[in-house]
Amino acid sequence: MLCYVPFVGWVGALIFLATQKFRGDGYVRFHAFQGLYMSVFWLLIDIALLPVFGWSGWAVRKAISGSIRLAVLAGWIYMLVKTSNGESIRLPFIGELAERSAAEQGA
Repeated sequence: MLCYVPFVGWVGALIFLATQKFRGDGYVRFHAFQGLYMSVFWLLIDIALLPVFGWSGWAVRKAISGSIRLAVLAGWIYMLVKTSNGESIRLPFIGELAERSAAEQGA
């Protein structure tokens, strides 16, 4: 659940992935990777995608960046709630990467 805390979940994800205790726990590793990939996605949006809209007007740029950021924030909160209830939700693209990563580095 800590891997989905907005803006700081990546720290928890890295701790869970580095800890020997969770090396064989596929559930924790999957969610750690998925939370980490969500944080990387957030960074990619801020660094790579939003400057692309620099050509548009100020209001359009703010509307697009605000909508994308709000969607990612809502995704983090959704995953936080679902994981706290014990449900395992696999996000469309990020979930596949997380499953593959957890399987490759798991026990």
